[in-house]
Amino acid sequence: MRKLVLFMHVSLDGYASDSNGGLDWIPYNEELEKYAEEIVSEVGAPVYGRTTYRMMESYWPTELDNPNASRHDIEHAKWLQDVKKIVISGTMDKVEWNNTMLIKDNIAEEIKVLKEQPGKNLVIFGSPGAAKTLLKLGLIDEFLLTICPVVLGGGKSLFDGGGEKIRLKLLSSRTLKSGIIAARYELEK
Repeated sequence: MRKLVLFMHVSLDGYASDSNGGLDWIPYNEELEKYAEEIVSEVGAPVYGRTTYRMMESYWPTELDNPNASRHDIEHAKWLQDVKKIVISGTMDKVEWNNTMLIKDNIAEEIKVLKEQPGKNLVIFGSPGAAKTLLKLGLIDEFLLTICPVVLGGGKSLFDGGGEKIRLKLLSSRTLKSGIIAARYELEK
């Protein structure tokens, strides 16, 4: 059975974006790119919320024809073009990006069916709103958090508003040269 894994960059104080929705506080460099490539190699299907999906859809297909795109970006764009993508949104009526599935209703049932299919894991990329919904439904099995060495003091929190305690078990961790702690947790059951 496949797992549903959340991959999220967070600040030390638990925010997934700053108060303007920005991500420029993430120290993205070659080392973090290589770590992200390791994560992508585990992915059978990326899962997005509406906002992240629209950002990805508007950017990555353009890299296929961009003469200035890096080798990494072209390879990632090709992968995204071909891989089955899943969007969780109650407000979207359709998706147009190649090989994309929209889940509007019956989220728990739809995700459970996808988890029962053979293949690599389903991985939520960013998408804190969708992640909160999936967390409340008890569907997330693992958390891959890159904890960045910055305190934002506000923004979009990953773990707010539920009021329920979530116990996690550390599976692995490593510190990147930039000061990022890459930690993998599983939900304690």
